[in-house]
Amino acid sequence: MSKKWLAVLFASLMVFVLAACSSGEESGGDSGGSGDKITLWAPFSGPDGPKMKEIVDEYNKSQDKYNVDLQIVPQSEYYKTVDLAVNGEKNMPEFLVMHGDQLISYANKDVLKNLDDIVGDKVKEDDYHEKGWESATVDEKLYGVPLDIHPLMFYWNKDLFEEAGLDPDTPPANREEFLQYAKKLTDADKQQYGFVVPTLWPQQFIFPTLVHQNGGDLYADGKAQFTSDPVVEALQFELDLIKKHKVSPADVQQDGEVTLFLQGKNAMHLNGPWMMNQWEESGINYGVAPVPQLGTEQQAVFANSHNFVIPKEVSDEKVEGITDFLNYVSENGMAWAESGQAPAAKATYESDEFQELKQQPQVAKQFDNAVFSPEVENWGQISDPLYNGINEVLLGQKDIQEALEEAQQQADERLQ
Repeated sequence: MSKKWLAVLFASLMVFVLAACSSGEESGGDSGGSGDKITLWAPFSGPDGPKMKEIVDEYNKSQDKYNVDLQIVPQSEYYKTVDLAVNGEKNMPEFLVMHGDQLISYANKDVLKNLDDIVGDKVKEDDYHEKGWESATVDEKLYGVPLDIHPLMFYWNKDLFEEAGLDPDTPPANREEFLQYAKKLTDADKQQYGFVVPTLWPQQFIFPTLVHQNGGDLYADGKAQFTSDPVVEALQFELDLIKKHKVSPADVQQDGEVTLFLQGKNAMHLNGPWMMNQWEESGINYGVAPVPQLGTEQQAVFANSHNFVIPKEVSDEKVEGITDFLNYVSENGMAWAESGQAPAAKATYESDEFQELKQQPQVAKQFDNAVFSPEVENWGQISDPLYNGINEVLLGQKDIQEALEEAQQQADERLQ
């Protein structure tokens, strides 16, 4: 090959390389479109990611003034990445998605913009469910615009219900019915259980639900309430499912209850709406409904939320584009609903199209009863001793009083 042709080939290769480097993949994937670029970070690295990208792409096509660049950061690395940006070690995006239970920590670090001033022409409080709005506030100040509310959900195996002589379309509504169903659905010879009690995740959703249904709180009057009667009763109820009623196996390891549900060996299951795609892909014949009142006092369900937040230093010009996008999302949220979630915007969850979905209307039915993490900074670290104690009790390693007293002591130390 001549030197002339080598030079031509080299030049062609350089054009190809330069084109590839400018494709947007290095920055996390430009969503296309023209206009003023606004970067959005989100932790949606599962099946929900493509649905958020669908919303962003449609928004960018709908106008040419702004171009939202969606960058997905894996959930496991998300808040580490956010912290790097907060500390100046990484470029901060113009806006990002943040869980409701994380808002207080970042608001107290004074890195989030108070959004009360943007509520008005485009972002309106009346356009969202009041519990969604509540989840986005800290000390009655708005720091986020709600995307969704995701509460604990109740799932059941319809085939196992039918085999046990139960109506496959009617889940239990209260503790008495739940126990009756669980006993009928348990068959020790088949290693089939009415309800498999998880010893780890998602106890962080299940246990607060039981405590609030018992009329209690995990935090009140400036201190943890881990030894209170509602907490003790909730843990005794779960332990009784294993030891007394024998409707659950002991020694369940992480995700063991999910595996058994997928295998048709766990008839009733508590988990979040994020499980929908896994159930659908498995082909299991399942039902979904609001969580029964398993507690002794009232209906309640623990929930978290996703919210759009804006860093404090973002310019007014960028905020104008962000609010335009947020208004679009509030009116065009069906793609997000299709991921299994229930958007907090009324335009979506009150629509006829939304009501035709299988799971999502059941999620929205629980909005009114949703309760969230207490407004305490670093609540996850403070509550860790409680969930460690729950794990030890359910595995038979400690008794209830000992485990909860130790958890209370450790929480008190972390709150000082």
